[in-house]
Amino acid sequence: MKPFEQLRIVFFGTPEFAVASLNALVEAGARIVAVVTAPDKPAGRGMQMQESAVKQYALSKGMAVLQPEKMKSEAFLEVLKNLDADLQVVVAFRMMPEVVWNMPPMGTINVHGSLLPQYRGAAPISRALMNGEKETGVTTFKLKHEIDTGDILLQEKVAIQPADNAGTLHDKLMMAGAKLLVKTIKGLAAGTLHELPQNAISLDNLKHAPKIFKEDTKIDWNRPVAEIDNLIRGLSPYPAAFTTLRDKIVKIYSSDYRTEHQQAVPGSYDTDHVSYLRFAGKDGWLYVEELQQEGKKRLDVVDFLRGFR
Repeated sequence: MKPFEQLRIVFFGTPEFAVASLNALVEAGARIVAVVTAPDKPAGRGMQMQESAVKQYALSKGMAVLQPEKMKSEAFLEVLKNLDADLQVVVAFRMMPEVVWNMPPMGTINVHGSLLPQYRGAAPISRALMNGEKETGVTTFKLKHEIDTGDILLQEKVAIQPADNAGTLHDKLMMAGAKLLVKTIKGLAAGTLHELPQNAISLDNLKHAPKIFKEDTKIDWNRPVAEIDNLIRGLSPYPAAFTTLRDKIVKIYSSDYRTEHQQAVPGSYDTDHVSYLRFAGKDGWLYVEELQQEGKKRLDVVDFLRGFR
C-alpha cells in the first residue's frame, strides 16, 4: 500500500460543494493527477460560456482538467487509463459508468450529504430539512452499481439548527465532507478502515432524496404550518418555495409560524401593511419574513409591505 502523499488520485466534481473537498485534499498534500468536471456551458443573460467552480479552482492550481461530453468515449477512457490512478474521488458529479468507477485498483470514493443509507438520491440536504430532521451528516463510501448503495467507509453527524436552511446546511456539510474525505483516504492508505455494507445497517423506515421538481416547490396551505416552514427552509435560497399573492407568483425565502386555532381559509392572507404578512395554514399562521414577487427584488417583509397596497 502506498502512503497517502504518493497515491495517484483523479478527482471528479463540478459545483462549489466539490471545491471544498478538492481544496482539502490539496492542502493535505494529496497527489491529484487530474480533475474531471462538466463541460463549459452558456449561462447568464449574455449566454457566455461558464466554467464550473471545480474547473476554475483546478486551473488556479495548475491541475490537468478533463471535460468529457461522454463518459464512455474511447478517447476519454484511454486518457483516464493512462493516468494510472490508484484511487478516484467523486463529489457532486453526474452518474458514472462502471467502466470508469471500477478502473483504479482502490476503487472510487464518493462523498454524500447524508447519513447513508438514509436520504439516498440527488437532494439529501433539501429533503432532510423538508422532513423536519434535527440531524443529518456526511458519508464517504465506495461506488457500486446502484446509486448511493456502496459500502460505507466513514460518517460524521451534523446537527440541524432551527435557523438552518438549505444554503447554510449545504455549507456545513460541504466543510464536514471535505475533512471526512481526507480522513477516509488516509485511513485507506494506512489500511485501518473497514468497509461496512449498507445492508448491515437497519434499512427500516428509509427516507429517500429524489431530485426537486417544480411541483415540489409549490406551497400547499392545507398542510400544518410547521411542515410549510420546513418546506421553505429546505428550498431556500434555491429554488425557493412559492405561492400566489393577488395572482402574482411570490417566492418565500424565510418564515416563522404559530400554531393556533383560526377560522381563516387555508392560503388566505392577512397583513397590517406595516410589519407582518401572514398566510393561513391548516393549524395556524405562517409569517413571511423574506420574499420576492415575480419581476421584483428579494425583500424583507417590512420593505415589501411599503410598496404593497
